[in-house]
Amino acid sequence: MLHLSEKPHFIYTCLMLLAWVSQYVSLSTGFELNHSLTYIWPLPHELTSGNETLTVNPTLSLYLIGKGGNFKILREGFRRYKRIIFKQSSGVSIFKNLRRIRSIYDISQIRIIVNSDSDELKLGVDESYTLFITKTGGKSIAWEAIIEVNTVYGALRGLETFSQLCAYDYTTKSVQLSKAPWYIKDKPRFAYRGLLLDTSRHYFPVDVIKSIIDSMSYAKLNVLHWHIIDKQSFPLEIPKYPKLWNGAYTKWERYTVEDASKIVRFAKTRGIHVMAEVDVPGHAESWGVGYPDLWPSNSCREPLDVTKNFTFDLISGIFSDIRKIFPFELFHLGGDEVNIGCWNNTPHVKQWLKDNNMKPKDAYKYFVLKAQEIAISKNWTPVNWEETFNAFAGSLNPQTVVHNWLGPGVCPKAVAKGFNCIFSNSGVWYLDHLDVPWEQIYNAEPLEGIDNESKQKLVLGGEVCMWSETVDTSNVQQTIWPRAAAAAERLWSTKSALSAGNDTVLHRLHYFRCLLQRRGVQAAPVTNYYARQPPAGPDSCYWQ
Repeated sequence: MLHLSEKPHFIYTCLMLLAWVSQYVSLSTGFELNHSLTYIWPLPHELTSGNETLTVNPTLSLYLIGKGGNFKILREGFRRYKRIIFKQSSGVSIFKNLRRIRSIYDISQIRIIVNSDSDELKLGVDESYTLFITKTGGKSIAWEAIIEVNTVYGALRGLETFSQLCAYDYTTKSVQLSKAPWYIKDKPRFAYRGLLLDTSRHYFPVDVIKSIIDSMSYAKLNVLHWHIIDKQSFPLEIPKYPKLWNGAYTKWERYTVEDASKIVRFAKTRGIHVMAEVDVPGHAESWGVGYPDLWPSNSCREPLDVTKNFTFDLISGIFSDIRKIFPFELFHLGGDEVNIGCWNNTPHVKQWLKDNNMKPKDAYKYFVLKAQEIAISKNWTPVNWEETFNAFAGSLNPQTVVHNWLGPGVCPKAVAKGFNCIFSNSGVWYLDHLDVPWEQIYNAEPLEGIDNESKQKLVLGGEVCMWSETVDTSNVQQTIWPRAAAAAERLWSTKSALSAGNDTVLHRLHYFRCLLQRRGVQAAPVTNYYARQPPAGPDSCYWQ
């Protein structure tokens, strides 16, 4: 038996041995694609493929047809994906005599047919696409790539898939597309496929948020749930109440209204909604740094003071200001983890409760419902964490979207009462839980046994949550990826389309993790016991 003090050294020795063995194996065998698998993430709804390998012209051009052919979003999207596809094949080699210059390519143009003349981005916007990579008609041996869509956002999803079919070949120094001809008919399983980012516990610069949005688009996630403010800090500028961002950590860790608008516009060009969250009445201590009257007392700094008209006037002012920034129809009002006992221990609040014949739990309901009324008056649909549903489901506005987090079984209860629901069971889809492996995330099912088709439609989708108590710019992408990709495929791909068996999925997930790394995303090893840990030793990206 090992003495306790010897165990760390023993474990370290074992890990180093495993690393050495894996290095030997990888050097001996290398990584080979399993040609029976489809290396597209998330897996498309329907597809067929062949066995031919094509070359793609580095001067690939775009030909737009249809009502939506003039949209800037689509032209910028094509240029962005062209840079991704030809990242390694661009530039001039100093060894000109060794560089193989090809004059004839199989694919030199991609045609995109857009049937809608609207670029409005709303929940449930049509993201479907059909991708053809096939020989042209007649006796010509030329090939063509065609994406047919109803909206520009379907076109962006189709371009992402096309980019994943392309790979740089180091021998020919050209971009190749394998397994042609391709026919892919694809659409998302759920309309809401989200990632929560918490910028209160740690501040993230605007460019970092943009890089996260970019990485979301690679996995076809489409909602950034921006948990902007919380107890710890209030980094967002609110013009009507300029002292609110006195609650930021420092004057350098803030978001101007222009910053927030840039993020929303940037996300739209990737087909991604931004849902803001202003959590009330709890998680709001930072508000009182600039406006101390919001605190019930110095010893009770949250929940916000329910007795004062000023509290609700300020909330209405916040909502009015940020409604100009966030066009998405869903708006998150929080409502979780409210310490109502604090109210009962504050004399003037206790007297107000008595005068209004309320108990603290009644005041909690009063506050949540009043905040919902204000949000609805700004033409938002309110989203609340599940505590509000658990406490007073019968009083919630019928428009309420219930956001699950405490555990399983909430969405079935919510949809049974006619509410929409978002699945985020913290036991499997909280990314700050570093000991949750990718398999558990992948196997989590948002419908949770709901078999009635009309009730299934009330589950909007789900979201993985990146709470930032132990996350900042130095490690956020490693904590998000690649585990968020497991949820992304669960939310996009139909059950019938998903690969059978975790061994098969793991092979594909390794490949996608390496694709993320090639695109500059710091995705951590897939199979580490704790997420975001560095590799245990030397090996290929495709094995770790």
